[in-house]
Amino acid sequence: MRYPILMADIVDSRKANQTLLINEFKNVVDFINNKWKASIISPLTITLGDEFQGIIKDMESCYKLVFDMEEFIVENSLSIKLRYVMNYGIIETPINRNIAYEMLGNGLTQAREYLNKLKSSSNRFIVLSDNKGKTTAVINDLFLLYGSYIDSWKLSEYQMVSEFLKDKDYKVVANNLGMNKSSTWRRYKSLHIEEYNTTRNLILTLNKML
Repeated sequence: MRYPILMADIVDSRKANQTLLINEFKNVVDFINNKWKASIISPLTITLGDEFQGIIKDMESCYKLVFDMEEFIVENSLSIKLRYVMNYGIIETPINRNIAYEMLGNGLTQAREYLNKLKSSSNRFIVLSDNKGKTTAVINDLFLLYGSYIDSWKLSEYQMVSEFLKDKDYKVVANNLGMNKSSTWRRYKSLHIEEYNTTRNLILTLNKML
């Protein structure tokens, strides 16, 4: 049967403080497994120290889960960057609902192959075999835009970005951060918050429509 497979690893895990990155990685995985328990068939499981895999209920939940993961990283000012493969692929063995081990199928093999391919790319997101033909190409283009906005944000800007993502009213954000309203508005525009939210929503809308 086909299932939405989510696989990810840490970008440049060997070029930084590995202990810090692995701890952040575990925190992100634990947060998602707890929040999205109802939508996860087989929990996100760290398999190689800097990589996880899991089986999700549907592709919409898979996309939302990735969005939440990225926003959790921003909200908590984590230094970690992840690269993701979202594959609607075949799993031939029974699903292990307790831990994402001891499962086989072309979907898992394909996801791992593409995860390795992403290592030579600046793109951190790829969607495979969403079972909707040309939709895959369009969603991948949107994820490329989505990732470009996130990767343009500096770690020092994460707190402000997180405030904007919680409340779109720049005047509220200005009050929360003790900033001048006009300066906050300019930061809202320069950080491309509206474009980020639009791209995020387009991915979900396109997945529903086609």
